[in-house]
Formats: sequence, structure tokens, C-alpha cells
Amino acid sequence: MKAFKLFFCFFLIALFSNNAVSQAQTKKQLEEKRQKLKQEISKVNKLLFTVQTKEKNALDALEDLNQKIVTRAAYIESINKEAAFLSSEIKQNERKITKLTKQLTALKKDYADMIFKSYKSKSKQSQLLFLMSSQSFQQAYKRVQYMKQYTKFRKKQGQEIVLQTDVIKKLNDSLLFKKQEKDTLIKVETEEKQKIEIDKKNKTKLVSQIKKKEKQYIKEIKAKQKEDRKIAAQIDKIIKDAIAKSNANKANKKSTSFALTPAAKALAKKFESNKGKLPWPVKSGLVVRKFGKQPHPTLRGITITSSGLHIATEKGATAQSVFNGKVLAIQVLSGGRKAVLIQHGNYITTYNNLETLAVNKGDNVVTGQVLGKIFTNKVTGKTTLIFVLHKETQRQNPTNWLLKR
Repeated sequence: MKAFKLFFCFFLIALFSNNAVSQAQTKKQLEEKRQKLKQEISKVNKLLFTVQTKEKNALDALEDLNQKIVTRAAYIESINKEAAFLSSEIKQNERKITKLTKQLTALKKDYADMIFKSYKSKSKQSQLLFLMSSQSFQQAYKRVQYMKQYTKFRKKQGQEIVLQTDVIKKLNDSLLFKKQEKDTLIKVETEEKQKIEIDKKNKTKLVSQIKKKEKQYIKEIKAKQKEDRKIAAQIDKIIKDAIAKSNANKANKKSTSFALTPAAKALAKKFESNKGKLPWPVKSGLVVRKFGKQPHPTLRGITITSSGLHIATEKGATAQSVFNGKVLAIQVLSGGRKAVLIQHGNYITTYNNLETLAVNKGDNVVTGQVLGKIFTNKVTGKTTLIFVLHKETQRQNPTNWLLKR
């Protein structure tokens, strides 16, 4: 029975160790998510709020503020989850300590009883008398083995007490550390909640301003969407013309697919195999508008369409090619802004809203190569790259292709 208790103690220690590894992995994931969101808030502040201009309208300001509020809310939620996980760990530790302490008390009592009984019969003389009173050699041999096993068991029990005492000490130390961690998180959460309340008050003021000029803002949004559709149509035409040109000497001249050389087919296959792993077209950036149809971030009832990802970045930043390819075309936009189209077999990536260029039509480019400097809007103070991805004439969601950050 006592041997079973000893085995059970070691089993519990092993079980706690495995649970600790599993919990450490989950805790690490929560910490990583929290740190990622913390960095995201820093990016929002740096890329959207560092430059404040008097000309910046309330709609732009509200859009930026919404981005900050959403990111900060996600950050607070991640803190809550991590704090809840720590609370669960603290309770588990407290239960383990209570259970192990009871077991340790019982072990010490058993050990003390055994020592007392042993003391009463441990003299050399009593051991000798015990052996000498054997009725046969075989019985004497068995008694010798019994005394050896008894001594060994006592030693094991002593080791068990030391081991279990050490486990309890480590759990107590861990408990104290987790409580300190939780206290720190709660403090950060309180600070973040105060900040988000300030942001929400500012949002209320901006919403009030926007309502006064709502018709004007809707008109501006529609004009901007019209311009975006025009640019998208121009890019579509460039791609269709390139497809037609590649099929000029083929029987099926009306094909909607590129006629690719073996080398171009290999490049396209390699590009496709890197889906979800392509590097970002900017060194540091923040997605401020997603791909496709979506509700306007600030005006209810208004739907907008984005042909690609709108990525805010630092002033003076450059756009880089996400893969090896060839400059298919350079498109000049309104206000002297430019777009570079890079062909990767039957895939096309477009880098829209460039101020200056570092490549020419027909140039071969490699992954990470600088294509040009991104335009900074003097009114809003924002530096935004519009990154578009096509397969033939079909637009793709760039989020599915870029490396997750």
C-alpha cells in the first residue's frame, strides 16, 4: 500500500509536469497575440496619428480613430483572456498545493511512525536476536532480506518527502509569479480602458461634425470610388491587352489566358506555391482598407469597393516587389501618381500610388527590389500603397497571398 502511494506521488508529479508544458504553450500563444496587438497599436499611432494636419477632414480623422479603437479593443480583449488564463492557473496551483500539502502531512506522519517503531527495535542486539531466533537458515535469510527491504523503503520515503516538499515550493513560487503577472496585466488593462474612453469621446465629437456635412462627404466618397473604378478599369485593360499580345501568333487569339513560355509557366507555378508566404510590398505597414466590397468604415448605408489592399506606411517609404518578375507596364494616374504592374507568369501584382519610380517597363525584377517611392497625401498626411493582385484578369484577395504578420 505504501509502495503504491509512492508510485502515485511520482505519477502526480509527472502529470503536473505534462499539464505545465501544455499550459505553457497556450500561455505563450496568448502572450504572442497580446504583444502583436500592442505592436499594432504602436503602428496605428505612428502611421495614422504622428502627422496631424489642419486640412484633414472629420471623415478621415474618424476613419483613423475607428482603426485605433478597434485595435485597442482587441488588445484589451487579449489582456482579459490572458488574465483569465492566469486566474485559472492560479486556482489550479492552489488546488495542487492543498492536495500535495495534505499528502505530505500524511507522508511525514507515516515516516515519523516508522522511525519511532524502528527506534524501538533498531539496536544491534535486537537485530541479532531477531536473526538468531530463526528456526532455519532459510527463515534467517528471509529475515535478512526483510531488514534490507525495510531499510530501502525508509530511504525511499525520506526521498519522497524531500521531493514532494520541493514540488510544493516550486508551485508556491509559481503561484506568486502568476499573481504578480496578473496584477501587471490588470494595471495595463485599466490604463488601456481609460485611453479607449478618451478615443470614444473624440469619436462622438467627430460623428457630430460629420452629420452636419454628411451629404458633402457622401458626394466625395462617390467621386473617389468613381476614380478608383476608372484606375481599376485601366489596369484591367492593360492586362487584357497583354494577354491578347501573348496570343497574337496563336490559333486562339481570343483566349483570356496568357500564352506562357516554359520559363514563364515555371515562374507562375513557383509564385502559386508561395501563396500565403509572399513578403509584404512595404517594410512596415498597416492595412487600413481590405479587399473587395465592404461597408464604409464611418458612414452607415454606404458600400465601397476596394480592388486591393490599402496599406498605410511611413513617409518616404518605398514599394518592393513581392516576387521575381518583369515590369509589364507603368500606368500614370491623376496628379502625377503612378502604378507599376509586375508580371509573374500568369499572375500580375500592381503597386499603385507611387510618387517616383525606380524601374522601367520591360525590366526584370527580383523579390524585395525597390519599385518606387510611395506618395504622401499632403492633406491627410498619409502615405498609402494600394496593392492589387490578379490571376489573368481575375482579381485575387492579396491577404490570402501575403505572409501573415
